[in-house]
Amino acid sequence: MHMDTADILKKVRQIEIQTGKLVEETFAGQYLSAFKGQGIEFSEVREYTPGDDIRSIDWNVTARSGVPYVKKFNEERELTLMIACDVSASQRFGSADKFKQEAAAELAALFAFCALKNSDKVGLLLFSDQVELFVPPKKGKKHILRLIRELVAFEPKGTGTDLALALNTLNKLLKRQGILIFISDFLAYPHPFAAPLRLAAKKFDFIPVLIQDKLERALPKLHACISLRDPESGAEKYVSLADPHLHRVLGWQRQAWQEQLQDLFRPLKISAIEIDPAQPTADPVIAFFRQRARKEHL
Repeated sequence: MHMDTADILKKVRQIEIQTGKLVEETFAGQYLSAFKGQGIEFSEVREYTPGDDIRSIDWNVTARSGVPYVKKFNEERELTLMIACDVSASQRFGSADKFKQEAAAELAALFAFCALKNSDKVGLLLFSDQVELFVPPKKGKKHILRLIRELVAFEPKGTGTDLALALNTLNKLLKRQGILIFISDFLAYPHPFAAPLRLAAKKFDFIPVLIQDKLERALPKLHACISLRDPESGAEKYVSLADPHLHRVLGWQRQAWQEQLQDLFRPLKISAIEIDPAQPTADPVIAFFRQRARKEHL
């Protein structure tokens, strides 16, 4: 999807205005509540006073001094938000007004402007079946607008999807903990990614974002023949939408794929944000923040 410079700037500005308004009105406080206290840093030791949590006692200092001391920590509010976005050929698909990659750009911008509002660093990784672009985390509006430009206009070299490569890259490059927003349709088989996923979920606050078009969930039942082409492999075949066997097979395949993802996510206590490009991008994010808030109060 090639865009000239004027179209790119117009789209970036449009996303900036829409997203900025959403962040100001709805998301900034919810983002802060959802991700506060991701890290703590050691401050000092002081003498124990009644009421202190005994788990905070510094036994080494206590043993040397003969008087109980406790460790004092400060919440480390500054966070690092990393956005990893699938830019494989399957993202350049959409049955409505918006391609999946456009919905991904809007969602990434929403999180990025929330981070900007809270003075957090934001980085970006674009991947296909190769690492297409890595932008290290930084602060500032100029930096955020650069990330949005990349999300809107980047022309990838690869067409396939390798989630394991993207996850392994992030696990190696990012030294400190943070939030990882991982945006993809997760249509990545046969590339196994369970091992790097487990490591990423342990190292980061890992939030998968599953973007899928309605035609990828189910084809309409019509008396018509269409050509189906895999954008990543180029394989093409003609099918009849009136064929009940086709719909059964596609239903089985989708169910098996959903179960495989859940088998990966469930043990790690990961919940995905599900995005339909035809629907408002913000609604599932609002639901996600509310879910996080309920968990915080349990």
